[in-house]
Amino acid sequence: MPPGLTSTLKAPPWRLLFWVCACAVLALSLMPPSQPLPSTGWDKGNHLLAFGVLALLGRRAFAGHWLALLVALLAYGGVIELLQGMTAYREADWLDLVADTCGVLAGLALDWLWRGRGRRLPR
Repeated sequence: MPPGLTSTLKAPPWRLLFWVCACAVLALSLMPPSQPLPSTGWDKGNHLLAFGVLALLGRRAFAGHWLALLVALLAYGGVIELLQGMTAYREADWLDLVADTCGVLAGLALDWLWRGRGRRLPR
């Protein structure tokens, strides 16, 4: 199999997972609170987990573009807060954006540690 085709086959599953997760985060963020939703039990923990997972998947899906990923995910969190503020059943909480930011940074840091550790392990 040609080398270019091999790399093309590896990237799309991560990108598909990233976009599915991003859509799920948006849908869960905009659903009425009367719906039973998956939760960590703490709203800020939900944000931290969601954006940490998005950052990890994003690093796999868009390797080499960590800064663009950081900016895009922070903007995404801001857009979600604005959209929540436009609903009658949700409210925008800018502390949620702080939790999103912490989640993104934690996800990027975890990925950095994971990749760094992998380089030091003998093969």
